[in-house]
Amino acid sequence: MSDVVLPCLNEAAALPWVLSRIPAGYRAIVADNGSTDGSPEIAAAHGATVVHATPRGFGAAAHVALAAATGDVVCFMDADGSFDPGQLDRVAAPVRAGDADLVLGRRRPTDRSAWPLHARAGNAVLAWRLRRASGVRLSDLGPMRAARRADLLALDLRDRRFGYPLEMVLRAAGEGWRVREVDVDYAPRAAGTRSKVTGTVRGTLRAVRDMSRLLGAAR
Repeated sequence: MSDVVLPCLNEAAALPWVLSRIPAGYRAIVADNGSTDGSPEIAAAHGATVVHATPRGFGAAAHVALAAATGDVVCFMDADGSFDPGQLDRVAAPVRAGDADLVLGRRRPTDRSAWPLHARAGNAVLAWRLRRASGVRLSDLGPMRAARRADLLALDLRDRRFGYPLEMVLRAAGEGWRVREVDVDYAPRAAGTRSKVTGTVRGTLRAVRDMSRLLGAAR
């Protein structure tokens, strides 16, 4: 059994579809980060394990769920319907097979509206800086990813905001992990949900700020 970490903040409109698509052999852990739209109740009704995360922040939610995981392999993905859980094996299988230590899903938009220009540009700049700082050849800081639970906990990740995904890659690179990318579909998020990062220029700038701080410390 593998676990799927789903950080969640007001994703009620997306959760039924997302959770219905979780493949056999995976357990969904929804880390609620202060939703006011009934997301925790909807997640529980659809069979997910629900944990509550404070303070507010992507990293806080992701790490609480990681601590609650029990599977050997843990996957991460957004809960807004932009990723298809049916593709989780794409990131998890290389880890299970021992071919990689951390696998990131390289986003391939299924629609032009899925990935706004400001978000794509911010991601490209961060990926370039990450390559320079760590030597890891990545083109996308993909939110869908997988690694072994024990290894992730040993990284002792500290960021509790938007920098958490980047810190994971930086620390993994520092430990000599084999990091690779695989293609995954990236669709427009479910109607009625709103991205906390890519949905607005402000959100993107906040994420870039948090990640730039980590990259600066890694130099």
